Amino acid sequence: MTQNVLSAVPAQATREHEPVRSSTSAAAPSTGRLIGIDLARGLAVFGMFAAHVGPDVTVGGPVGFLLELARGRSSALFALLAGFSLIIIMGRPQPRTGRSGRQAVVRIVIRAVVLLALGYALTALGTSIEVILSFYGLLFLTVLPLYRLRARTLALLAAAATLILPQVLYVIRASIEGGNWADAVIARDPLAWISGSNGFVELLFTGSYPVVTWIPFLLAGMAVARLDLTRPGIRSRLALTGGVLAALGYGGSWLALHLVPHALSAVAAVTDGGSASAAWWSDTVGDVPDHSPLAWLLVAAPHSQTTFSILGNTGVGILVVTACLAVADRLPRLTHLARPVAAVGMMALTVYVLHIVALWFFTDVWYLSAMEDEGMSGLPVLLSFIAAAGLFATLWTRRFRRGPLEHLLHVATRPARYVK
Repeated sequence: MTQNVLSAVPAQATREHEPVRSSTSAAAPSTGRLIGIDLARGLAVFGMFAAHVGPDVTVGGPVGFLLELARGRSSALFALLAGFSLIIIMGRPQPRTGRSGRQAVVRIVIRAVVLLALGYALTALGTSIEVILSFYGLLFLTVLPLYRLRARTLALLAAAATLILPQVLYVIRASIEGGNWADAVIARDPLAWISGSNGFVELLFTGSYPVVTWIPFLLAGMAVARLDLTRPGIRSRLALTGGVLAALGYGGSWLALHLVPHALSAVAAVTDGGSASAAWWSDTVGDVPDHSPLAWLLVAAPHSQTTFSILGNTGVGILVVTACLAVADRLPRLTHLARPVAAVGMMALTVYVLHIVALWFFTDVWYLSAMEDEGMSGLPVLLSFIAAAGLFATLWTRRFRRGPLEHLLHVATRPARYVK
């Protein structure tokens, strides 16, 4: 996003061999941007557009299927790419050390704080979008201490977090529903006072993108970034890993829902009109219910915050990243045709913010009855957003190294250069 929308890593940071500096070593030369990562980010942005302004998935057919694939999985792909970009800025293939490492840490911290504030500012516009930026800001701060770890260790941590943290979140949410400790925390939370929200309780546990269950996505992306993606066979093994994870997540959920007695009926009882039969892969099951039965832990819908959903979404994300890397490496003509997609990925923070502002403007400032009839959800609206973003990003990146907001973010991190 190279600026990741959600990682807030500068546009030029996504490189195959980022210079690794220490207090005693010179910088190595960079060998160029990972175009495949830009492509993956661009696809994630367009998937986000589909979820926010696209037609309802009930239109069916190929269009409905593609729209349904974007639901939840695009934001998970963003998270995985955020972990990748964090490693890029912190040093790849080797972590930065010494003064360079300390400066990089400060830059990430500044970006995280800016994302936190920007997320709340966009939320204040009152659109129907669940803005993810504030959650990502806290996510970066949470995983930053792990940036020195090797790929194998990061992968093991991601696996452990996937197996454990969804159950932890389930218990915490149940305790919040059954007690008043969360209200006491919120009452003393300075972030809640400043933002007018539920502060850290919302970011960590009760929000749409709880940090507790989104940590595995960033850890998986960090593990992928630590790999030498130029080694023969590494991308094939990555693709195989992604396929296995997707099968374990969605296939495992389908089996569990159908084999565990009364599981499917228990999920159906709390779906509030959602489709329980599609709970193993589709967001049509509905939002996480306030009073979730234990059977909900067997669901794999993209926003269900379960072990199965994290496995499936991570697998899909790895498959998309691997495919984009392969396209960029072996299909130069297709890569050239996909330049607008990569351009969107290069300035994804700007595009993300602009699409929310555009929704706010058209629905609240320049209100049109035609948009009321379509609910801003028609296919023409979606195609217009995609075309406008692609055209704007392509023209901008031909003239400038960074998008507008990416540049401002880069300026905001300049104080890090004074760190000794």
